[in-house]
Amino acid sequence: MNTAAGKVYLIPTMIDENAPETIPPYITEAVKQCNVFFVENERTARRFLKSIWKEMVIDDYEWHTIHKAEAEVKAEFTGLLLSGRNIGIISEAGCPGIADPGQILVQAAQQAGAIVKPLVGPSSILLALMASGMNGQHFRFSGYLPIDNAQRIKAIKALEAEIIKTNCTQIFIETPYRNNQLLEVILKTCTPSLRLCIAASVTSPAEFIKTLSVGEWKKQTPDLHKTPVIFLLGGS
Repeated sequence: MNTAAGKVYLIPTMIDENAPETIPPYITEAVKQCNVFFVENERTARRFLKSIWKEMVIDDYEWHTIHKAEAEVKAEFTGLLLSGRNIGIISEAGCPGIADPGQILVQAAQQAGAIVKPLVGPSSILLALMASGMNGQHFRFSGYLPIDNAQRIKAIKALEAEIIKTNCTQIFIETPYRNNQLLEVILKTCTPSLRLCIAASVTSPAEFIKTLSVGEWKKQTPDLHKTPVIFLLGGS
C-alpha cells in the first residue's frame, strides 16, 4: 500500500434523477474528502453533487472527463493520485466500474498501491437480479448483445444453452431505442418455458420489474421503446 498516494472514492449516483433517496447520506461525507473528480459527464456530475451537498462550491474542485483517450486520462489520474490528491470517480448513472466507466482508473489506482473506497449505491443490474426471482448464486452480465440479427440470435441461443447446462442467470442490456427489437428476437428465439425478467426504469416512479416465461410474454408484450431496461434470462 502506498501511504503517500491519495485515496480513490467510487461515488455512486442516482439511476433516476427522481430517486434521491437511493443515495445514502454517507456519500456526501466521501465527496467532502475529494479534491479532484474524474467523471463521465461533467455537467450532470456537478448537478448531482450540488443536489446532495448544496453548500458545495463547485469551482473549488478540479474536474476531468473520462473519455476514450484512455492512456492520456490514466496518466493524468495516476499523476494526481501519486501527488496525494483524493479523487472521486463518478459515472453517468449507478456505480462506477459496474457496466459504467471507471474500471481503467481503478486499475491504475490498484497498480499505484492506493486505497480504493467503493461506496454503497444503486446498481440497476443487481437490483434487477434481486427482484427477478432468478438464480442469484450463479449469474453473468454480458453487456450488449450483437446488433447484427444473425449474430444476436446466435448469442441468445448460446445464453440459453448455458442456462440449461449450468442454471446461470444471464443478464444483458440494449440501447433503449432498440429494446423492442431485442425483445422480439428473444421471444422468437428462446424456448417458451425459459423465464425472462424485464426490469424497466429501475428506481424511478415508473419502475416495472416482472418475470414471466417467454411463452407468457408473447401474450402480453410490453412497449420498451426508449426505456432503460435490464433483461434477465433464467431456467424454468
